[in-house]
Amino acid sequence: MIRRFILTLMAAALLLPQLSFGQELKVMSYNIRLGSGEDGTNSWQFRAPLTLEMLEDQAPDVFGVQEALRYQVDFIKEFTDDYECVGVGRDNGKKEGEHMSIFWNKKTVKMLKWGTFWLSETPEKPSMGWDAACYRTATWALLKDKRTGKKFYFVNTHLDHVGVQARKNGLKLIVDRIAEINPEGLPMILTGDFNIKPSAPELKELDARMKSARKFALKTDNHNTYNAWGKAKKDDVIDYIYFSGFSSCPEYQTVTKKYSDRAFISDHYPIVSRLIF
Repeated sequence: MIRRFILTLMAAALLLPQLSFGQELKVMSYNIRLGSGEDGTNSWQFRAPLTLEMLEDQAPDVFGVQEALRYQVDFIKEFTDDYECVGVGRDNGKKEGEHMSIFWNKKTVKMLKWGTFWLSETPEKPSMGWDAACYRTATWALLKDKRTGKKFYFVNTHLDHVGVQARKNGLKLIVDRIAEINPEGLPMILTGDFNIKPSAPELKELDARMKSARKFALKTDNHNTYNAWGKAKKDDVIDYIYFSGFSSCPEYQTVTKKYSDRAFISDHYPIVSRLIF
């Protein structure tokens, strides 16, 4: 009887990882730093191959980029084998301006539908909202994990760097739109450069509806996400991954490692998280 009990416990222990940890989805948020910036030795021509190196190393299933100009988006598509993307230029809804594109790995994820809205009083057309200094958008996508068949939403954005009301109202619009496009309550991921720190009151409503991967991951870090090419402060945390509807978040990481022995691949560090369905 005791021997059978011990064997049962051993069998349960072997099954525990499978029961506790379902299929993993690796997601990333990456402010790529716009390619037109006058950054000297940190210009896009020098950073482009480092971005490819980082993507091969990190291998996210899905990731959102911020500040990407069309040729930067096209570069990633052309020189990676597995990634496709959706997104439009924020200035005219086509190719002009920065793209908040969503990339997915074709081997692990399938695109079902997607859209873009502007963070303004007229979100269905290119427009500048409230006290914003720039056009701001959010790109959303309904995706399906090919390994499990489970559907999930992914939303990617970049909040204004000047307008306080633009950030507050823009984030509220995103939160409301998330509820609107996802009446089934499917798992949801929100990534972006919010241009606000974790203690900002603008995050209060979002914190009530979704979880910050940085805050709730079982394994996390406290590194700044904005690096300003090495001149940022330790509390410059302005990039985020939020989630809801997933069973757990085993890990959040700020990717600070060097690629090709260069300290920075952008003026922001990529951030990654592992989520479990």
